[in-house]
Amino acid sequence: MVRLSRRSRVAVGVAAAGIVVAGAMVIREVNSPTFGVEPAAKGGAPECTRIAKDYPDRLNGQERDHTDLPGVAAWGGGAVVLRCGLTPPRPTTDACVNVDDVDWVLREAKSQDGRKLLITYGRHPAVEATISGQGSGIDVLLVELSKTVKPIRQHEHCL
Repeated sequence: MVRLSRRSRVAVGVAAAGIVVAGAMVIREVNSPTFGVEPAAKGGAPECTRIAKDYPDRLNGQERDHTDLPGVAAWGGGAVVLRCGLTPPRPTTDACVNVDDVDWVLREAKSQDGRKLLITYGRHPAVEATISGQGSGIDVLLVELSKTVKPIRQHEHCL
């Protein structure tokens, strides 16, 4: 059996610790929320679980990205992100549009860096859509997203 010097044992210990730290960082990165997105507090609610089963594989020509976060879906490398399980917005003066019987409120104050943030109005729980300004056809996206969100019962209307 080869006997290591004290210096060699310390070097092996430091290398092993480095491998453990690097492995932990990789695991953390792999398990971290996709695209910097956190699931909503009620992302695991039955309503969110139900609509998540029908999240489309493609949205306006963009493929769905993999994420295991409850109630979260993303398409096109994060160009479109959908989060279910939010607290519904209170009555607001923000712009509201009805798309196929789903009311969407545009949150101008939270829309930044070329991204539009919209949230459903009157549905419990609410669903938030963040849409990159790079993607074209926000109207087409809202039509497709409205089909997904519609099974959550609407209690109030903004229009």
